[in-house]
Amino acid sequence: MAGHFEPLPGGGAAVALDEVEVSILRSLAVQLLELIGPGADQGPEETDPLARLFAEGPSEPPADPALARLFPDAYGAPGSEQDAQARAYAAEFRRYTENDLRARKRDDALAVVHALDSLTLDGGDDSGDDSDAVLRLSADECRQWLGALNDLRLAIGTRLEIGDEDDSDALFRLPDEDPRKPMVMAYLWLGGLQETLVESLMA
Repeated sequence: MAGHFEPLPGGGAAVALDEVEVSILRSLAVQLLELIGPGADQGPEETDPLARLFAEGPSEPPADPALARLFPDAYGAPGSEQDAQARAYAAEFRRYTENDLRARKRDDALAVVHALDSLTLDGGDDSGDDSDAVLRLSADECRQWLGALNDLRLAIGTRLEIGDEDDSDALFRLPDEDPRKPMVMAYLWLGGLQETLVESLMA
């Protein structure tokens, strides 16, 4: 189980994580929350479902490339060749969907933080070996983790300028002195977690 998810009887999945892995995952999830930004202040739209339904969000794509990857234009990539009508449709779609999408992504990242905070690590045995804590997720929690892991990989991949066609073997072969190496290793590790979590849910 160490390092990858395995299915649980009755649904859900479990993974064994050591203290370093828990710390890295939590730090990345917190950074994702900071990137997405805080929720709206408590106001009428937060307490009135009808007001929340008609609350308007931004109409322009984010300037930050990582955020633009998390919240892409519905009608073509930002900066691509678009006619005026397509741009108007994209702005309208974003205005009425981005707030909800941000809230869902924020909830997913928070679910990761809360799940990791619930773990108890005993610090290992007398030999100094680290001890793994087993994280058990329900089916609903698994779906939130999948969303957060995907968002983390999208954001990190954008920062590293990794394209869909990039060869993962080439990423593994980066020299240790390359300043991108730690983040590339995190990107690949998150991909492994995401893949085994999907496989666990399909088992």
